[in-house]
Amino acid sequence: MSDKTIAFIGGGNMARSLIGGLIADGHPAAGLRVAEPDGERREALIADFEVQAFQENATAVRGADVIILAVKPNGVADVARELAPQLDARGPLVVSVAAGVRCADIDRWLGGGRPVVRAMPNTPALVQTGATALFASAAVSEGQRDLAETIMRAVGLIVWLDDERDMNAVTAISGSGPAYFFATMEAMQTAGESLGLDARTAHLLTLETALGAARMALESAEDVDALKRRVTSPGGTTAAAIDVLEAGDLPGTYRRALEAAAQRARALGDELGDQ
Repeated sequence: MSDKTIAFIGGGNMARSLIGGLIADGHPAAGLRVAEPDGERREALIADFEVQAFQENATAVRGADVIILAVKPNGVADVARELAPQLDARGPLVVSVAAGVRCADIDRWLGGGRPVVRAMPNTPALVQTGATALFASAAVSEGQRDLAETIMRAVGLIVWLDDERDMNAVTAISGSGPAYFFATMEAMQTAGESLGLDARTAHLLTLETALGAARMALESAEDVDALKRRVTSPGGTTAAAIDVLEAGDLPGTYRRALEAAAQRARALGDELGDQ
């Protein structure tokens, strides 16, 4: 892995997260390149990571083993078509972190027969605690699967999908999921303030409780329902709160919310594939 040259198309937050994670894992900065049209971003990438940064995509991808498409979803088609003439017959592995853009469409824009891995990371990748789902096209070799997995593990947990259609559910639960937890934290903090706590105290208690609950769930052999029951004594304060949440159909609300997100993900895939 350390001898591989990885080229990023786009130098935004996700690219910066992956670059930082790869360097922390021991990948040499000299083996990382970035194509970024914004001059200030290029200078910041060079200053922060000592990577090679270029204005032109073609310069960045020349001789690369892996190309990571880290541009906005509506820009993937144009970038892929631009890169197609630059790729030799062997071709590098192409990893896309653009939400909603399907492997078959990327492969078509690249000229066909290319090894493409689609990745759905989420924003906690910015602090190396991301959750990423991966799907590989038929042209991806076992070695290239391992390479894609190693790259994405630099920013957190990864899972492989056998069916690309499951990416819509992944988008709904983990891709968009951080926003749901932020909304819950915001609501809890506001409720704490309404009970008389100052904003800072309510904020800190909410965030530390969320972090602690997540760590307990990750490290426990019990499922989350069992953990919930362990802290919910009959007739106690937690039971009183849970009764209110259940009366408001919290599970149904989340189900409807995730179904809406998954449906929108499917629609976006269709829209982007028509480019």
